[in-house]
Amino acid sequence: MVKHDSTSTSPTPQLAPDEMRGLAKRLRARADSVWMNDQPHQAADLRQAASLIEQLANLTAEILTSAAVIDGLTRLLDVMGGA
Repeated sequence: MVKHDSTSTSPTPQLAPDEMRGLAKRLRARADSVWMNDQPHQAADLRQAASLIEQLANLTAEILTSAAVIDGLTRLLDVMGGA
């Protein structure tokens, strides 16, 4: 049975950790470009955003890895007749 969402917004596609790192790299490149020489505060903001995105990408990757390990352990326990 299909469950309908009562909101009128579409779900936002999620970025994978590699895509997040690519976005961070592009933001950092933009911040370091000559186009930002006359806007040092905006360049600093872009660098900070890039750092935060990289941290989020690393955290997301760790969470996904942990979830895969836990799922594997759960399946192993099921096969062994435990839990």
